[in-house]
Amino acid sequence: MILFKNCDVYSPEYLGKKDVLIAGSKIISVGEQISPIAGTDCDVIDATGYQMIPGLIDAHVHIAGAGGEGGPATRTPELQLSMLLNAGVTSVVGCLGTDGMTRNVESVLMKAKGLKQEGVSAWIYTGAYQVPTPTITGDVGRDIALIEEVIGVGEIAISDHRSSVPTVNELIRIAEHARVGGMLGGKAGIVNIHMGDLEKPFKPLYEAVEKSMLKLTQFLPTHCNRNDYIFEDAKEYGKKGYIDITTSSYPYFPEYEIKPSKTIKLLLEAGVPLEHITFTSDACGSLPGFDDAGNLVRLEMGTPHANFRELADAVNEEKIPLEKALKVLTSNIADILKLNGKGRICVGNDADLVLIKNWEIKFVTANGTLMLRDGKLLKKGSYEA
Repeated sequence: MILFKNCDVYSPEYLGKKDVLIAGSKIISVGEQISPIAGTDCDVIDATGYQMIPGLIDAHVHIAGAGGEGGPATRTPELQLSMLLNAGVTSVVGCLGTDGMTRNVESVLMKAKGLKQEGVSAWIYTGAYQVPTPTITGDVGRDIALIEEVIGVGEIAISDHRSSVPTVNELIRIAEHARVGGMLGGKAGIVNIHMGDLEKPFKPLYEAVEKSMLKLTQFLPTHCNRNDYIFEDAKEYGKKGYIDITTSSYPYFPEYEIKPSKTIKLLLEAGVPLEHITFTSDACGSLPGFDDAGNLVRLEMGTPHANFRELADAVNEEKIPLEKALKVLTSNIADILKLNGKGRICVGNDADLVLIKNWEIKFVTANGTLMLRDGKLLKKGSYEA
């Protein structure tokens, strides 16, 4: 058992100063003046002056590595456990990305299983940029229905020079199979969409919905802040569908990107419901820059800590209340992806907790296990020094 005493709890809604007791992997009590249960071994932590928030959920991470746009030497490495914990991330969703040709979904699945064994929660998307998209069982719906960790399909690329340019009918078929697979497996069955740089990038999604019985909420388009005209379109799209903002690409491309911390305020002002907005890092994905001829001229790599940086800037620079800003990295993602027990601090939920002070991450518990204490990692991943 672990008992945190007298901390400011954001569930993400502000609950006031509370004590929080966890046992095993769950939160078992949130209240005032909680005492350790008699006869139990309880670690009591004085959290006076700390803010407690739910463990962050990063729902778009290339956990098994990605990249390769500049040749074999530009393939990015696998995610390390410490990268998540130091960023306050306790739940992660992995994906393939550009390279569905020399990498496979099986490697992403095994990396997710490894992260779970190391103590955090992990899921994956089946598929990659390409259509037909790679799978494990031969069909995206079967992958979602049958494999515990698979919750959706993606990232399928549209409006991008690296896309295989799927037809509207192909998008409908993928989305329909994902939806039914999700129904059968009790999953979200959502389609994660990579948005490229072309004008009117949401057009294929609108057309897919017009030609079928699908809704825009069947899709989760990401990289919606990659340039000003896509972001302007996202303001309208987000009124009926979900909008995912990529945090890692800023400040690498400030001449193009809309700073993530600013997007919350701008989207809300445009009438987008807060519950439709999510942040993800695109960590371990390559962040390439291409010239007008399509040549690779720059390559960076994302990290999970970008999420926490942009959360802090949204609160401190954009004056978004913490309880609102937190939702884009906690409860919104948990609701959209149906990650039960995640994203909120409440009795019965998984004990994924982050304690911060002066915008420094000091304590992290993942599924009830203390992973970071007083700013020092208590656990690292396999092969980490």
